[in-house]
Amino acid sequence: MLPRLTLVLGGAASGKSAFAESLVKGTGRKLTYFATAQIFDDEMRDKVSRHQKMRGTEWHTIEEPLDLGPALAAVEGDEVVLLDCATMWLSNHILADNELDKAGQSLMAGLLHCSAPVVVVSNEVGLSVVPENALARRFRQAQGELNQKLAERADLVVNVVAGLPQVLKGNLP
Repeated sequence: MLPRLTLVLGGAASGKSAFAESLVKGTGRKLTYFATAQIFDDEMRDKVSRHQKMRGTEWHTIEEPLDLGPALAAVEGDEVVLLDCATMWLSNHILADNELDKAGQSLMAGLLHCSAPVVVVSNEVGLSVVPENALARRFRQAQGELNQKLAERADLVVNVVAGLPQVLKGNLP
């Protein structure tokens, strides 16, 4: 049984999304996928298409690049949610020049009021060098803070490296 909130961290192409999907599928509940990516070019369109094909038709997909809080709060209790991913959601807000504190508060409220278990996928960005430009540094700082807030609230936190899960907090179901 999945806890109320699970955070799955990892670097780019670490296997975090595949691991998170396996956790969610193992619940036997209705599968709800919150997609946060926005498609601005052909490369992203291809990536989204590949992910949709990999997931198949058993998923109910909700495209929500910005306003996750109310959408999460509306999920039914017999579902399980995979939110993929918090990093894209944060990037969307930064690029839209939205108020990050307000967006974060809305996200946390949505997670609190969601009646289904939620698995959040997020990138770990703190293991690299200090970025050379101000926007990248702002993003890295905001992503680190978001991950810390999510990890604090989560009952299960897993870091995925090379497809291998490492439990940082809690126990795997």
